[in-house]
Amino acid sequence: MHDPAAETLPGPLPDAPVFVTGATGLLGVNLVRAMLARGLRVRALARDPAKAARLLPDHPGLDVATGDVQDVPGFAPALAGCGALIHAAAYFRDSYNGGSHWAALKRINVDGTAAVLEAAWGAGIRRVVHVSSVAVLRGAPGQLIDESMERAEADADDYYRSKILADREVFAWLDRRPDAHATLVLPGWMHGPYDAGPTAGGRFAMDFADGRMPATPPGSFAFVDARDVAEAILAAAEKGRRGVRYLAAGRHMTLREIAGGYAAVTGRKVPGRAPMAAVLALAAAQEAWARISGKPVLLSLASARALRDEADRSRYDHTRSKAELGVRFRPVRRTMRDELAWLAEAGMVKPLTLTPEEPGKGPGKGRGPKAR
Repeated sequence: MHDPAAETLPGPLPDAPVFVTGATGLLGVNLVRAMLARGLRVRALARDPAKAARLLPDHPGLDVATGDVQDVPGFAPALAGCGALIHAAAYFRDSYNGGSHWAALKRINVDGTAAVLEAAWGAGIRRVVHVSSVAVLRGAPGQLIDESMERAEADADDYYRSKILADREVFAWLDRRPDAHATLVLPGWMHGPYDAGPTAGGRFAMDFADGRMPATPPGSFAFVDARDVAEAILAAAEKGRRGVRYLAAGRHMTLREIAGGYAAVTGRKVPGRAPMAAVLALAAAQEAWARISGKPVLLSLASARALRDEADRSRYDHTRSKAELGVRFRPVRRTMRDELAWLAEAGMVKPLTLTPEEPGKGPGKGRGPKAR
């Protein structure tokens, strides 16, 4: 087995292009932009070149490879000449849209990860950062969770299970390839600009901005800016230890506190409360209607159960990632302002007026009003 404590740090990223999968997702776009701002060369994988042209800058350090992690041989030649791989592609959003999605989750998140790693090895790439998830960890409600507290498969929904198995593919690859170096970064619930999908976080912001949130359900998340996750990934690429997980989860916040943050930056009221029993009943009714009508659900049973089962299990200990990678998190309200401003500019929400940022807000501040 690999011994993370015995490994040397990888050092600065090479001059060769860095291959980035998932480059048109919320994290991927912010990651590519951060890399280009540092003067790095990027080869970005995108399923849709037109979407890549809309979201990624026209930059001499960027070239776009068309492909899909469901067909790694189709884009494998584009890995040639790259000096590192950042694997950020994953199937997530649609897995919470009702029904069973295990086949796609396994094909993309698990088998796709294994195939990308082997293709990277075949192309001569020896440095990898794998974007994992806080889903692979679990603690008791209210407990501070660190990277050692692995989630059991029995406590995982299909998405969580796929991320657990994807991590195992990374560790197995390291065991087979003793001269390869891979580090894992674990984001929380990401928000920020360039959320064209949109992600679940972006949809939450959109629903609040457009007045489609009559009540906030119970539950909590680790709220994090995708740009801060991108910085953590780049730090992990240069300073992360082999086979080691690093949290980039952000701050524990209840959904009501998150809604309170959006209320603060828009000057609007915090919606009322929705009891969990009502949330579960609504989700069941939504899925029943979706089976009849063929229309997508607004709230799936998988989402409602995750809210129930993971409540107050979103407090993460960043001691390792702060000490070794220098991970930091910007103020929450700044993230919310930038997220809503981009969504409005993109025409994804109605025009809105945002309150100015309070002066002197540093990391950990600006969480929004206390929700009662």
